[in-house]
Amino acid sequence: MSGSAHSTVLSGARVVLPTGTVAGGRVIVERDRIAGSAHESAEIVDLSGHWIVPGFVDVHNHGGGGASFTSGTAEEVLKGVRTHREHGTTTLVASTVTGDLDELARRAALLAELTQQGEIAGVHFEGPFINPCRKGAHKADLLRDPDPAEVRKLVDAAHGTARMFTLATELPGGLDSVRLLAEHGVIAAIGHTDSTYDQTRQAIDAGATVATHLYNAMPGLEHRAPGPIAALLEDERVTVELINDGTHLHPAMLELAFHHAGAHRVALITDAMDAAGFGDGTYHLGPLEVEVKDGVARLVEGGSIAGSTLTLDTAFKRSVTVDRLPVESVVQAISANPAKLLGRYDEVGSLEPGKYADLVVLDAAFDLKGVMRRGEWIVSPLS
Repeated sequence: MSGSAHSTVLSGARVVLPTGTVAGGRVIVERDRIAGSAHESAEIVDLSGHWIVPGFVDVHNHGGGGASFTSGTAEEVLKGVRTHREHGTTTLVASTVTGDLDELARRAALLAELTQQGEIAGVHFEGPFINPCRKGAHKADLLRDPDPAEVRKLVDAAHGTARMFTLATELPGGLDSVRLLAEHGVIAAIGHTDSTYDQTRQAIDAGATVATHLYNAMPGLEHRAPGPIAALLEDERVTVELINDGTHLHPAMLELAFHHAGAHRVALITDAMDAAGFGDGTYHLGPLEVEVKDGVARLVEGGSIAGSTLTLDTAFKRSVTVDRLPVESVVQAISANPAKLLGRYDEVGSLEPGKYADLVVLDAAFDLKGVMRRGEWIVSPLS
């Protein structure tokens, strides 16, 4: 569709709305928005046999298409963004990894410019304020205890575009850092943590509202030491991130999160690195070397899982076909909930008049066939 005044009607598909799925429904697009009615001269696009769902919203993503959000130039970042758009992610938060504070501040400034241009939806700092014993793919000698002044430095470097900050809240300075983030309207996320159950509850009470990739890089559930997982799952104030790539989580743990937290509190993420949508090979995640083999990314030194090569269209299909989750629940977790988390639900996250025309077309097997962002086809279902 062009930017002209006429409208386009996408008709005949199963359309997933906040109120449920409409068989043989239609979505009307006028310029960059979803409209409530169509002009007589509207172009009709028949999508019978397909699904139309809202564009995906990824709040935790380090790169893709061979490009890194953690170290690449602005053009390289845009290459990664375009790769994920082609896989249905129409709203994306760019995530950093642990690095030198001045380097992270410079990275935040670059990502802030792209946010202000509307290319990405903000900055997520993952590290350096995380627990060394749960560091995953973060460089050990760059880790440090949370310091509210240093947290503030990075938030300020993002010029109002910092959206989320992952930290180990049990470390000295952790709770004060959570309070500072809450005061500045930045999501405090608990992750790469060795926190106990009680310490996690304290962090939530202090203002933490997200579990960074729940289950991964944190203690497991124990019958006498429930740890952070139980505290994060049980609290209605917390949204739990899940990486549904078949590597990071056993299907039973995914089901446990959806069952115990409810679909309204899950955010499906990619935690993607450069290799997403690109292929096997050797890459870098921040300063660390990563080997991707058979689609699984691991550190060359130590073998820890280093992000994923996931794209959200794959996560969507797996959630519906392998995990047998209702399509409506998956749409909540992959579009609506992350949009609400970012404070963007008035613009994206559902197919409602007045919102941006961000949508994904899937066939009956849940394979991606079309992507529209702000009224423009990124991937045309007609080609």
